[in-house]
Amino acid sequence: MHLSKSQYCSAIQCPKMLWMKKNKPDVFDDSWLNQAVFDTGNEVGDKAKSLFGEYTEVPFTDFPKMIDTTKKLMEDGVPNICEASFSYDGLFCRVDILRNLGNHEVEVYEVKSSTDRIREIYFHDISFQCYILHKLGYEVRRACLVHINNKYVRQGELDLQQFFEFEDMTEKINTSYDDVAANLSRFEEYLKQTKEPKDDIGVHCHEPYSCGFYTYCTRNFPKPNFFDIPGFRIATKYELYHAGLVSYEDLMESDKLSEKQRWQVIHSLKPNVVRIKKPEIKRFLDGLYYPLYFLDFETFSPAVPIYDKTRPYQQIVFQYSLHYIEKEEGELHHREFLATPEEDPRQKIAERLLSDIPDNACILAYNMTFEQTCIKGLAKLFPEWFTQLMHIHDRIQDLMYPFGRKDYYTSDMQGSYSIKHVLPALFPNDPELNYHNLEGVQNGSDASATFLQMVTHPLEDWTERRKQLLKYCGLDTFAMVKIWQHLCEIVNQRDEEE
Repeated sequence: MHLSKSQYCSAIQCPKMLWMKKNKPDVFDDSWLNQAVFDTGNEVGDKAKSLFGEYTEVPFTDFPKMIDTTKKLMEDGVPNICEASFSYDGLFCRVDILRNLGNHEVEVYEVKSSTDRIREIYFHDISFQCYILHKLGYEVRRACLVHINNKYVRQGELDLQQFFEFEDMTEKINTSYDDVAANLSRFEEYLKQTKEPKDDIGVHCHEPYSCGFYTYCTRNFPKPNFFDIPGFRIATKYELYHAGLVSYEDLMESDKLSEKQRWQVIHSLKPNVVRIKKPEIKRFLDGLYYPLYFLDFETFSPAVPIYDKTRPYQQIVFQYSLHYIEKEEGELHHREFLATPEEDPRQKIAERLLSDIPDNACILAYNMTFEQTCIKGLAKLFPEWFTQLMHIHDRIQDLMYPFGRKDYYTSDMQGSYSIKHVLPALFPNDPELNYHNLEGVQNGSDASATFLQMVTHPLEDWTERRKQLLKYCGLDTFAMVKIWQHLCEIVNQRDEEE
């Protein structure tokens, strides 16, 4: 059996995943893959390589050459080897950081870009590597998980010893070899099946990692089904599934749903449902006033903190859009700000925000908790502007409110009240309001990844990508304006409430 450590970990999560990779690789759905996560892992891994000083990296080529290169480095007594490659009886692994102590004694360090301490899957990852080394006659003197310390705050040069934390797993690893051998025997027998295994879906399809074969394994489910309904916890969905409930019709006959969940199912099942509570919508709109500002922030969260006074994965505001109307029946105006990637954007964001939003403005955001959190962070960072920034914070109201309360609901919203569901439900045929028509940046994740690339590759020409970022963020606030106008039109209609 030929098996890499990634394949071994896949089989630990679900052995059918291993069988599918071998026998039906063409049905793998690569849309489940997240390039930004891979890029982050590579960046963190590169930082970790110098944890123990100078190192030699084994270049990625074909497996035999990588193994031969590692063997030569070990024989030459090179103390720190990154991506050290080993093979035993068809098993293959690359060790993130291997410390060569001599006399066939080694230390193994597996680097993860998460801030988690020991996840179960991390243990299996390291134990597989150490099993191969053990079988090759090496004594693993120390086996550690290296992960990000989320309490680290950068000040000046990046301090790798503070940025990373070490979790010593040596004792547990050294008693795991029999379990690894048993797993390998189990997987080998499993792969002998000539017909596709009938293993059922479950939470393991999503944890610890999403499976690219999930779409294939659920291809025969009725459409739509309750897995399509947002707002249900994964564990809850599988409780219902394993109770034999899959279709909307199944759920309607069940007593396992809460009142809120039942409402979701009913209104997701029925086509052309429109629920409008005009008095409640009017009460919300009456609480707004002019000048009326529509605010949206974009943030990015680098794993490796770039700026002083930032932590790993801290959300950092780099862009905002403001559409605003100064008086009733006034013209729509727009202001925007996009930071340059060469410097910490937060001071200029705060300055421009205070300049762009007047003291008497009513401010609307969609899911205002996000914008308020961003402003609160700026206020704490710049105490000289704390009062002014918190004044903005306190005047923000949430355009999501009528939709979250189901005062306005249509079945086209699919049970969700996110702006990405509400907008196409209200304006299904307006290409100007279709995020899919945008080039390059179509969602917040795209925006974050784009700005991070701009920061990490400052010498490249990012003119076109800047235009894409501005257009995307501008659409966020323009969409809010259109939604607000639509609510106003609904309230002003003379027909009776349905």
